[in-house]
Amino acid sequence: MFKILKKQELNPTVTLMDIDAPLIAKKAEPGQFIILRVDEDGERIPLTIADYDREKGVVTIIFQIVGATTEKLNAKKEGEFIEDFVGPLGVPSHVEGLKKVAVVGGGVGCAIAYPIAKKLHELGAEVHSIVGFRNKDLVILEDEFTAVSDKVCMMTDDGSHGTKGLVTNALKELIDSGEKYDEVITIGPLIMMKFVCALTKEYGIKTTVSMNPIMIDGTGMCGGCRLSVGGATKFACVDGPDFDGHEVDFDEAIERSSMYKPFERKAHEDTCNLLKKEVQ
Repeated sequence: MFKILKKQELNPTVTLMDIDAPLIAKKAEPGQFIILRVDEDGERIPLTIADYDREKGVVTIIFQIVGATTEKLNAKKEGEFIEDFVGPLGVPSHVEGLKKVAVVGGGVGCAIAYPIAKKLHELGAEVHSIVGFRNKDLVILEDEFTAVSDKVCMMTDDGSHGTKGLVTNALKELIDSGEKYDEVITIGPLIMMKFVCALTKEYGIKTTVSMNPIMIDGTGMCGGCRLSVGGATKFACVDGPDFDGHEVDFDEAIERSSMYKPFERKAHEDTCNLLKKEVQ
């Protein structure tokens, strides 16, 4: 059993939790993930490690409430317990040796981008963070990105916070202004990563993507995170989650991920109704 030390609503659909998990905190690195079960009858889901404190033995997770399990997880309160919390899993992000990096995050993917930006900052790299959201009500981790970045570009689709536009607009403007990056690291919705990679390919800039959004089981057995990278079959959970963005077949990944949306929606609705009955 793993105790929930802190619970914080970052926006109406995204929640942060600090979990007492000293063994995982001791080994965790940016880019890795954990697998959890809310209760003994629950399904196993992978969630990226958003932060960790080795001294306090705390692991931070940030999740979006999209399905049955995340709804159940969100119903937990501070001081309560999660049944299973296993990790760290996945290959850590390779950030050593980089001198200047653009970290591009979108939506809840910023929870994955932040620990990478933080690690780069700790290693002495110049970090330019470009983060995008649909509107100001969905913005998360702005202060955290500001603390670890030499430059922050806050973008919203409707212009209600920061600059109106897409993350690709900001990235293109920086590149065209003369900024030269060793690498671009991008994490967010598949369609966003696809267009970031299309842009950086034009400029010949190495680009790494995190394929966490398509992970389901987290062990490579379900096949849900199967994708094509450079013509070869890879699994995001065991081979990644980081890959060369210019070699990922995003169209295939987008088509496969859309197959699960109706099932997630149905399970979410059923769980919401069940939780409402329990409260009553």
